[in-house]
Amino acid sequence: MTRTLIALLLLAAGGWAQTETTRARPNIVFIFSDDHAPHALGAYGGRLAALNPTPHIDRLAGQGMLFRNSFCTNSICGPSRAVILTGKHSHLNGFMQNGNRFDGSQQTFPKLLQKAGYRTAMIGKWHLGSDPQGFDLWDVLPGQGDYYNPVLIRNGERRKVEGHVSDIVTDLSIDWLKEQAESDQPFMLMCQHKAPHRNWMPAPRHLDLYAEVDIPEPDTLFDRWQDNASPARFQQMEIDRHLDLVYDLFLTPFDGWDGARGGDRSGFRNLDKMTSEQRRAWDAAFGPRNAAFHAARLEGEGLVRWKYQRYMKNYLRSIRGVDDSVGRLMAYLEESGLADNTIVIYSSDQGFYLGDHGWYDKRWMYEESLKMPLIVKWPGVTMPGTVNADLVQNLDYAQTFLELTGAEVPSDMQGLSLVPILKGERTQWRDAIYYHYFEFPGVHRVARHIGIRTDRYKLMRFYQLDEWELYDLEQDPDEKMNLYGREGTEVITADLKQRLEALRKHYRDDTDLSVMPEDWHQKHRR
Repeated sequence: MTRTLIALLLLAAGGWAQTETTRARPNIVFIFSDDHAPHALGAYGGRLAALNPTPHIDRLAGQGMLFRNSFCTNSICGPSRAVILTGKHSHLNGFMQNGNRFDGSQQTFPKLLQKAGYRTAMIGKWHLGSDPQGFDLWDVLPGQGDYYNPVLIRNGERRKVEGHVSDIVTDLSIDWLKEQAESDQPFMLMCQHKAPHRNWMPAPRHLDLYAEVDIPEPDTLFDRWQDNASPARFQQMEIDRHLDLVYDLFLTPFDGWDGARGGDRSGFRNLDKMTSEQRRAWDAAFGPRNAAFHAARLEGEGLVRWKYQRYMKNYLRSIRGVDDSVGRLMAYLEESGLADNTIVIYSSDQGFYLGDHGWYDKRWMYEESLKMPLIVKWPGVTMPGTVNADLVQNLDYAQTFLELTGAEVPSDMQGLSLVPILKGERTQWRDAIYYHYFEFPGVHRVARHIGIRTDRYKLMRFYQLDEWELYDLEQDPDEKMNLYGREGTEVITADLKQRLEALRKHYRDDTDLSVMPEDWHQKHRR
């Protein structure tokens, strides 16, 4: 009797049960990208789905479970990674904002997996300042890393590798998987991509992708944030005013360009590190497009729309490289016979603004950056093609990995294991999530805030300013209307405030939430 027929009979009997093959301790392949918004995955739907941006990731979703309400605890790169490693909120793991240095001596799930007999590897973007611990192999980009011909550090030894970073990370991951073929030990691989992080630099084969396509615009591309609390108007992440034509969008410097405004220079500098062949391909793709831009002499809304198109096409092109990686990894697992006993997880460190509210970047508790993709394929256990709507967080990953592998789960972790959900078991679950963003003053000037999100409502407090926002996500999914202080919202506001304070105490967040004096407000609004 075939494996497929057995599975179908088990399903018909009322459950998607484990087969003999999957009762062995499973391997884990964790594929993690940077700034990949759920609404830039085909499987999540939305305005970009018709572009088919992620065919391989969508296929993975069809083989497992897609989590529709997956959220981060702190929407920024390093802190999200630290939460995943530790299963603890930022205020407890000590990594609250980019620029912090992760304390590698603390308890992490990779260390616990090693203790439980797993071989572990971390390949790609680390971005936590200190050297990785808890891995038999670590081969990581220093800092943000480069898209083209990056330096990598392999267990402390630096070298430069020629190629595009998404392909390199995939090659190294597959090489490590091949080394596990003769081992009796189960393994856990963290394959972590730089893409699609700013400054979006696609691989040569993707430079013409979407060239003749108009990317659909969000309804809020020209949002002026009149209904928001004041921090939304004092940020520095607008496509209009802050996305740089040269450093972000790869025009060559030109008369009238204000280079002093800066932008992230890393991508522009990476052009000088390309091989001659890579640079010729780049210039062949962008040279004519740049000439057309200068000839058009755009301004006002026309210029914003051009910037949006250039940004989004490079962002989606960079994602296609990650999607190729997922396809290659899945193909290798099938070819090697590992697929049946390997759990594959796809996620990203947080969401991202794709012109939504006129922005790029992340940080806020608004939906576009609060949500993070999460897809899990657990062969023989998780029903293929299922969608889950529970409120899950990156806080839950560490405990999930440990329970998946039969390792001991420490009592001081703050998340909830997703294993019962993945098994299709009815289980009590949280009815609200807690959020805390710390990085202010800092890049993009997003004010510090805490918040609670339930299945319907979201309450946010910008505590240094003592300003609030309240949204009814059922009636207003794009968060266009701040209901805080409006007549008729008194009861729900009081309830959410009480629940927010209860969550803050539950997660032992004793951060100083003092309101700052008026002169501080004026200084930081300049």
